[in-house]
Amino acid sequence: MFGPTVDNLVAQLTRLPGIGTRTAQRLAFHLLSVSKEEAAALATAIVDAKERVRFCRECGNLTEEEVCGICRDARRDQHVICVVEQPVDVVSLERTAEYRGLYHVLGGSLSPLDGVEPEHLRIDELFRRVERNGISEVVLAMNPNMTGEATAAYLADRLRNRVRVTRLASGLPVGGDLEYADEITLGRALSGRREM
Repeated sequence: MFGPTVDNLVAQLTRLPGIGTRTAQRLAFHLLSVSKEEAAALATAIVDAKERVRFCRECGNLTEEEVCGICRDARRDQHVICVVEQPVDVVSLERTAEYRGLYHVLGGSLSPLDGVEPEHLRIDELFRRVERNGISEVVLAMNPNMTGEATAAYLADRLRNRVRVTRLASGLPVGGDLEYADEITLGRALSGRREM
């Protein structure tokens, strides 16, 4: 409709997660309406990030160094590893300022139907870290969905009798209504209840 150049821009934007055709069109029109310098700054930022950012060789988090700042921080508890699916999960947990251990980013979750098997994730690296570094606890912080639960169960089974394995508590969100909670969430909230 707008020519092959705009159509290609829209098509490339729809490849981003959570971006449908209409949002991609709005983004494309916005990019076309800004100055050439602003558009070039965005393009440069993307190219720079792709060239400079890599995965930490220790934990798999995003970093511009060989080893990320969290792994280098001697003030963190070196005997506890929190396992997450993606680097964005590290950001979420760090915002709480409650966790002071190390992380391990798997790079996804197990999903045999989608062809994601243990060898496609950083699972072997986790086991090596646990053995090599004298880890005393592994906190499983997978997403509470089918693939996250399957991944957590797989890891817990493989780590059992080697190290203490814990799972993030789950239940009702603050401000949530019982009326709108599903049975699994309510069940977890009940089983994870604590004394006041």
